Amino acid sequence: MTHEIDRSTDPPLSRRAALRRTGLGVGWLAAAHLLDAGRDAVAADSTSLAPRRPHLTPRARAVIHIFANGGPSHLDTFDPKPLLREYAGREIPTTLPTERRTGAALPSPFRFGRHGASGLEVSDLFPSVARHADRLLVVRSMHADVPNHEPSLMLMNCGDGRLVRPSAGAWVTYGLGTENQNLPGFVAMCPGGYPIKGPENWRSAFLPGAFQGTYVDTRKRSAEELVQYVRHPLLAAEVQRRQVDLTAALDREHLARRPHDPQLEARLASMELAWRMQFEAGDAFDVTREPKHVLDRYGDDVQGRQMLIARRLVERGVRYVQVWHGEGQPWDSHDEIEENHRRLAGESDRAIGALLDDLVALGLLDSTLVLWGGEFGRTPTVELPNDAGANGTGRDHNHHGFSVWLAGGGVKGGMAYGATDDFGFKAVEQRVHVHDLQATMLHLLGLDHTRLTYRHSGRDFRLTDVHGRVITDWLA
Repeated sequence: MTHEIDRSTDPPLSRRAALRRTGLGVGWLAAAHLLDAGRDAVAADSTSLAPRRPHLTPRARAVIHIFANGGPSHLDTFDPKPLLREYAGREIPTTLPTERRTGAALPSPFRFGRHGASGLEVSDLFPSVARHADRLLVVRSMHADVPNHEPSLMLMNCGDGRLVRPSAGAWVTYGLGTENQNLPGFVAMCPGGYPIKGPENWRSAFLPGAFQGTYVDTRKRSAEELVQYVRHPLLAAEVQRRQVDLTAALDREHLARRPHDPQLEARLASMELAWRMQFEAGDAFDVTREPKHVLDRYGDDVQGRQMLIARRLVERGVRYVQVWHGEGQPWDSHDEIEENHRRLAGESDRAIGALLDDLVALGLLDSTLVLWGGEFGRTPTVELPNDAGANGTGRDHNHHGFSVWLAGGGVKGGMAYGATDDFGFKAVEQRVHVHDLQATMLHLLGLDHTRLTYRHSGRDFRLTDVHGRVITDWLA
């Protein structure tokens, strides 16, 4: 028995649909793209995660972004301000607006020391990180747009604080693909659930869904818990393969009858990736396969597992790994900054030091860009409590000046770039906007931020929008 299909009401045949119906499809587009030496890094309609040639000669091939969620205090970590001690308990001659009322100068309760041959100053909160002082580029002149978490998180992760935009990791995998087709190109590890703004921090937005981050709850321990359904409890591999092939064939037939459907394309890509992950994800996320002395160096805790997984993913060719610190907004120390920052640094310093140790030992630091920082910094003045029970020992949000650090991936080490004013309130020398950081990160990966674009709603979009400059002073 045969079936006639009435196509009289089908939409007009698009170029994309014509290619699919003639047997070429997305796979042939990706192959043609890779073979064409004159093409830019990205084909605008590609959903493939296959490696792509960058615009420029890359210095880095992967990124590990350690996100200190909530806004760590630069004044207590990587930007010493001894003048605050002189003004302790007194008003400082700086009148920049803050989100809430602040009071007198609050000196850092932590000691800063000089480390390495460079003499880079680092707080005693981070002794393990300080061991790598000669590999760190500390940017002390960062600034953002507003002092609120939500828009500042979006600006740092997605390049825009207001509108829906693809995340940096999505842009990178869109531009470069990934080196391991059996693992996601972009992994976001956040323990205990989502941060503020949730999956928007690692979403693909209007980019094809294949480029969004794969979320992993690293509060869980086993590979089966970390990557849900990574192994089928009953079916053999060959049976699963037949199921995947049948479902994909039906979806492709459904897709062939319609113009561009990014959600359906993303479903096809995710199904195939889920199948392939069964053969490698279990190994990549299973840190128990590491020797005991390695596990001891990282620490048997959430941060230790996260950093170790990040190293294992980069070893296996994953392009972009984001490691979130803590649940909620842990670095948001509006009170008891001495107690809270000491605890938070204690949770992460050892594991970060071990990560840098291993990247150096494995020869991976030169090709892996490590970025540490939050969405903004803190005020040099004490935040005045709003309730009688608070004691006024914390700092408010401050987007006018803060610090991040980078290591590896082609950046200069043992260097402090830029400066805030004498009190640490505002970036005043060699100011760096978040868009400049993003433009330089893309440059290190071999991508020209002005050419890495995607056409949406009638115009070309990019991570840095119409802003951003590459800071050549950072390049080794």
